[in-house]
Amino acid sequence: MNYRKLGNTGLLVSEIGLGCEGFSEDGGKNTFPMIEAAERLGINYIDLYTPDPEVREALGTSLKGKREKFILQSHICSVWKDGQYKRSRDIDEVKEAMSDMLSLLKTDYIDVGMIHYVDSMEDWRTIAEGPVLKYVVNLKEKGIIKHIGLSSHNPEVALEAINTGHIEVLMFSVNPCYDLLPASEDVESLWDEKNYENHLVNMDPKRQELYETCQSLGVGVTVMKAFGGGDLLSAELSLAGKALTVNQCIHYALTRPAVATILAGAHTISELEKSAAYEQASDEERDYAEAFAGFSNISWEGHCMYCSHCAPCPKKIDVATVTKFLNLAKAQGTVPETVREHYKVLSHHASECIGCRACEKRCPFGVHIVDNMSEAEKIFGI
Repeated sequence: MNYRKLGNTGLLVSEIGLGCEGFSEDGGKNTFPMIEAAERLGINYIDLYTPDPEVREALGTSLKGKREKFILQSHICSVWKDGQYKRSRDIDEVKEAMSDMLSLLKTDYIDVGMIHYVDSMEDWRTIAEGPVLKYVVNLKEKGIIKHIGLSSHNPEVALEAINTGHIEVLMFSVNPCYDLLPASEDVESLWDEKNYENHLVNMDPKRQELYETCQSLGVGVTVMKAFGGGDLLSAELSLAGKALTVNQCIHYALTRPAVATILAGAHTISELEKSAAYEQASDEERDYAEAFAGFSNISWEGHCMYCSHCAPCPKKIDVATVTKFLNLAKAQGTVPETVREHYKVLSHHASECIGCRACEKRCPFGVHIVDNMSEAEKIFGI
């Protein structure tokens, strides 16, 4: 298992994380073998969005004696009311649910306290201007949560939230279909087939801006819905009109700026093992470029997907990484110090490009790579 820095939190997290979908089966009994499998596979990051007391208790029991081995992302504002799940902004309900969470999980801290499911600007402002954010900040000050997170499907809301400086971790829905659609307060639009009937071109600029801003600010991204709820793995259900593989979906998400871990929503140990097998997959098995280029309803023409098909470069320039740093700088309208320093330590820089265009002949998306190298040289000075 490979591990990545989760933004500026100081946490090292497994590239493959564990969603809690499988925990609720068999009255929570499936939690125990799931945690054992995660430990065996080197998975150290767990997301717990559900407030179901059976699931919370089962997870708490299964983590007994090994709590320090796992990084737990658990959701604040996800409450259990009248025997069912409810998203709440009522501060009394939120506090009661938090106390219940700690008790059932048998822990006195949560690594990432995730403000749950914020998809409208009005909702975010209710949180930011009301008692909820104050309460979450207070939890961090007391060490009850180590880092503040937020989960969202809306890039405009997520941008507003991370720019406050409070949000250290963003849980966001990342896959090649969702990335094409503009921001919406209706999360259902992401999996509405009607939105994919017309020919779609390139990533929505707000989503691009979100990923790049997270990278620049040091906000770590944890990915939900990398498989689109499983739809992207089925030729019949895929919104792209073509099935992708588990490895392709994971690799796409992991090559977006700021992404640290993919939360695999496994219902069985076999499904979890299939996601973890990404770490041993070949470059060919991970490659998503040719599949994307063949989508009937989607075109990424002219847009760098960081897929590295441009390699090898005769001057050994890591074209995908240079382009990623270029896009980060352009998104900020300046060159953040962290981006400049990361660019500087590259073994080879854009200034070494000889304009042979061999990379452009290999690019499945028709990116003007030589122009990008020229622009990078002007921006970074080398």
